[in-house]
Amino acid sequence: MNRENIKQIMQSEGILPQSKFGQNFLCDEEIISRIVDLCEIKREDTVVEIGPGLGSITYPMSELTDYLSCIEIDRGLAVYLQANLPGINVINKDFLKVDSKVMKQADVVVSNIPYYVMTDIMKKLFSEFSTARKMVFMVEDEAIARIDCEPRSKQYGPLSILGSLYGGYCFEFKVPHTAFVPQPHTTSAVISFTRKESADILCPEFVKFLNTAFSQRRKLLKKNLSSYNGLDKAFIELGISESSRAEELSPNEFALLFKALKQ
Repeated sequence: MNRENIKQIMQSEGILPQSKFGQNFLCDEEIISRIVDLCEIKREDTVVEIGPGLGSITYPMSELTDYLSCIEIDRGLAVYLQANLPGINVINKDFLKVDSKVMKQADVVVSNIPYYVMTDIMKKLFSEFSTARKMVFMVEDEAIARIDCEPRSKQYGPLSILGSLYGGYCFEFKVPHTAFVPQPHTTSAVISFTRKESADILCPEFVKFLNTAFSQRRKLLKKNLSSYNGLDKAFIELGISESSRAEELSPNEFALLFKALKQ
């Protein structure tokens, strides 16, 4: 799907990009092809796409799998997609309000994530779709610092911990603003994650645990987690200092601490 295709569809369907949803439609065919290739889709895979827009990535993916679900918050776009791709499952809903328990477990997840909801969407994906073997995202280039960062850094927090535990993070390539209609003011980047065994710990309860741990970064971790039973014992068993702050623990240490407190 190229720039002219996008403009023709917008004109014929009376579709206008909604800034409140952060809509910028991808129109670079080479980039579209590279993203689809990164997903490594098999015919039997269940694929979930969040925010398909006009279907730039949806169309080529629909030719690779028999099980494609798209979650689109914009009713006009959802109606357009269902009419033009009747073989896919289109859910017209805010992804953050979707009950993942009623959906078939995903093998591959792909999304062009607006910056303003990136953290919430990725937390939900890592915790509720953690059995997926592959996740491919397009995000604002500047947002990567919040995902790919180390303990003790300013950006380190729940999102970077979830991403690290889910699997191998890989920066794939940058996407110029000229690859979209309309053109955003920033450069985007495509990143991918490949699931590893440590993702077994991921669940909504673990996200809540991390959010609590980082609720007040300047306070001691033990103070933030004071509502959890067995904290003293867990700290001693894992060799965690009572003076530690959340930003000092590695993703693996958070996983071990969560397991210890669950026993």
